[in-house]
Amino acid sequence: MIEYGARAQSLPAPPGVVWDSLTNPDASGTRPWLKLLADEIAPEVLESNRPDRVVWSSLWPSRPNDQVVLELSAAGPETALRFTLLTPDEPPDESKTGHIRKRMNHLLFADLRFSYGN
Repeated sequence: MIEYGARAQSLPAPPGVVWDSLTNPDASGTRPWLKLLADEIAPEVLESNRPDRVVWSSLWPSRPNDQVVLELSAAGPETALRFTLLTPDEPPDESKTGHIRKRMNHLLFADLRFSYGN
């Protein structure tokens, strides 16, 4: 697998709560946060290890073999979340790579963050 993007940032919730959000984004009683664009599909959970790892399938039908690895660790009362974009294929061109990175940043570090009320 070839890595073509990664970023880490903290979220204002403990790892178990973040793990639940990542493995079941549409759970009843939670604020919706996985707001997809027209060129995106909901990811499937390919692998999970509570509370520190989740692997998603690609959100982009044009990149069906890509994976998003989500690694969580406790950072005091918060969670340090790192995403890594992997592909077994050729990495996307610079424009597509930038779009995918920007969307992951927005989904995780804006939409998911704000679903916790911060």
